[in-house]
Amino acid sequence: MGIQIKTPEEIEKMRVAGRLAAEVLEMIGEHIKKGVTTEELDQICHDHIVHKQGGYPATLNYGGSTYPVTLDAEGNPTQPVATDGGFPKSICTSVNDVVCHGIPNKKPLRNGDILNIDVTVIKDGFHGDTSKMFVVGEPTPQAKKLIQTTQESLYNAIKMVKPGARLGDIGYAIQKYAEGKGYSIVREYCGHGIGSKFHEEPQVTHYGRPGTGVELKEGMTFTIEPMVNVGKRYVKHNKKDGWTVLTKDKSLSAQWEHTLLVTADGVEVLTKRDEESI
Repeated sequence: MGIQIKTPEEIEKMRVAGRLAAEVLEMIGEHIKKGVTTEELDQICHDHIVHKQGGYPATLNYGGSTYPVTLDAEGNPTQPVATDGGFPKSICTSVNDVVCHGIPNKKPLRNGDILNIDVTVIKDGFHGDTSKMFVVGEPTPQAKKLIQTTQESLYNAIKMVKPGARLGDIGYAIQKYAEGKGYSIVREYCGHGIGSKFHEEPQVTHYGRPGTGVELKEGMTFTIEPMVNVGKRYVKHNKKDGWTVLTKDKSLSAQWEHTLLVTADGVEVLTKRDEESI
C-alpha cells in the first residue's frame, strides 16, 4: 500500500489514540523503582489501557497469527498469547543494552538501570505509538548524556517536519546531532507510517541526506523513534525469544519516540506529554 493521507475524521481518532498512549507513559513513571520487575510494569500498563482507557495494547501478540488478541470483560486474553511467535506482552521494555523490542520479564530493576518503555494504544481502530526513557534511581553521567542527546535528536527531527520537507531531512537532523556528540545511530530499525495499521508506509530512517526521500504532505502521520548507542551501531538478536534486539558490543542504548501529524504549516505531536515543551 502507498502512503495514506488521513481524513479529518481519521486525524481526530489519531489524536485520541495518541493522547491515550502519552497518558500511559505519564502514569507509569511513579511505578518505576528499584526492585520492581518489567513484568509488573507491563501488567500495570495493560490494566490501564484496557480498563481505564477502553483501548487495546497493540503489541500484545503482534506478529502472531491470532493478532489482535480478543480480551474478555476483565481485560485478559480470551485465547493463549504468543503461542505462535507473536509478541507476548502489552508494552516493550528495553533495559540498558537492549535497543528495542525488549520483552517484560521477572528480573528486578536495579539502581542506575535505564529503561525505555514503548507503548502503542489502539482506540476506535487507530494507533498512537510513543516511547520514553526512564532511569531507576540516579543515572550515571554517561547514561544521562546518552538519554538527553537521544531526546534532543528526536526534537531536532520534529522541527524539520512540514509540508515540502523530505524524509532525508529528518534522518540527517538526527544523524548529524547524535554522531556529532560521539554516538552511533542504529540503522536496522526505523520510524514508520501509522494509522489504522500499526505499521504503514513510509519508512522513516534516522540517518540520511537532506533533500532526499519522500516529500512530506499535509495529512501524513508517522513516527520518528531514533535508537542511539554509546558504542558502535551494530546490533544482535536474542535467538531464544525471537524479539529482543541488543547492542552487539553491550554498550548502552536509548530511544525516544513520537507519533506526528503533518499539518498545513508544520507539525502536530500527537503523543506529546504534558511535561514536554517541544
